[in-house]
Amino acid sequence: MNRRTFLASSAATVATLTMGGRLFAAPVDTPRFLLVFLRGGYDCNSLLVPYASDFYYQSRPNIAIAPPDAANPLAALRLDANWGLTPVLHDSIKPMFERREVAFIPFAGTEDLSRSHFETQDSIESGQPLEERRDFRSGFLARLAATLTGVQPMAFTDSLPLVFQGVGDVPNVSLKGTVKPTFDTRQAQILSDMYRGQHLHDAVAEGLELRQQVSRDLEAEMNKANRGAVSAKGFELEAQRIGTLMRDQFRLGFVDIGGWDTHVNQGGAQGVLSTNLDNLGRGIAAYSRALGPQWKNTVVVVVSEFGRTFRENGNRGTDHGHGTVYWVLGGSVRGGRIAGEQVRVERARLLQDRDYPVLTDYRAMLGGLFARMWGLSPERLQQVFPDARPTDLALV
Repeated sequence: MNRRTFLASSAATVATLTMGGRLFAAPVDTPRFLLVFLRGGYDCNSLLVPYASDFYYQSRPNIAIAPPDAANPLAALRLDANWGLTPVLHDSIKPMFERREVAFIPFAGTEDLSRSHFETQDSIESGQPLEERRDFRSGFLARLAATLTGVQPMAFTDSLPLVFQGVGDVPNVSLKGTVKPTFDTRQAQILSDMYRGQHLHDAVAEGLELRQQVSRDLEAEMNKANRGAVSAKGFELEAQRIGTLMRDQFRLGFVDIGGWDTHVNQGGAQGVLSTNLDNLGRGIAAYSRALGPQWKNTVVVVVSEFGRTFRENGNRGTDHGHGTVYWVLGGSVRGGRIAGEQVRVERARLLQDRDYPVLTDYRAMLGGLFARMWGLSPERLQQVFPDARPTDLALV
């Protein structure tokens, strides 16, 4: 079996999965790392709410989440004097935060200012300096795997992502399920037939075709941003299987989740984005339960290619931005805090009067984390993130 191109349906994702007839195994208590990539650029201000900022509420008259209020179930959940958590994570992530198993890192990201889904996703997955010519056939998790011994990688995707390309053979397993079409053509035909022979028939047919075309165009745009990633709902359903595999066999994993490009009607405490965050939180909670005692040896990092504009747009959504919020989770994570360099959330601190600035570079943050997890020397870290200066945020 060709390991690089190995694909399996989610129904076949079982703990006895082998490659080339060999069962992958590693010492039980070795560290496990899972990178969760939110493709589309999620709106971090609907996750980590800067409720102490008046500017936040001025900038988001329709989609802001209310400040903490025990009597309001749609209010933010207080984390500290400045930040609150979206209420949809009350039952999944908030208990982990209280157990100090979650740290959030605001003002995080990459120096890439293209605000392009594709360019920034590729830039992050490559993990190479922006100022140098990059090899987009080499990803930083592949280079990390090459520096470690007995750490078996796995991409939980339907094709091998850039982050795992370039060094050795990395297997991948598809978790993507069947997605219903956004518009039912059978229903369109029934409606068209109802008007056949009437003077409105041509107008109805043209209207239905226009609606289908707009739906197809929108779906195509969203799919491009998602790059075929599993949906947030799909992640909730599959996370337990990922956890089982990471518990028993694999030590270095990657999964991507689409559906975060919220230009229109993203909502606040309720709506499309909050539903995605709810499913993501439930998925991570299911993943931690599947790992059982090995959750203490596990680190999960949630990233996205960029954040979104601080102000809402005219469609009650947000547009492509820059700085975002990373999540770091695990049974031994030094959490229960907001980590990394921070600034007051006010207009004067925005980048180009529109976005969060990036104060914590992803290569520096991950480099410092990897050094703590696996005791990597500066020389080995340079193989993973060339020319990076690791920052130790004492996350583990």
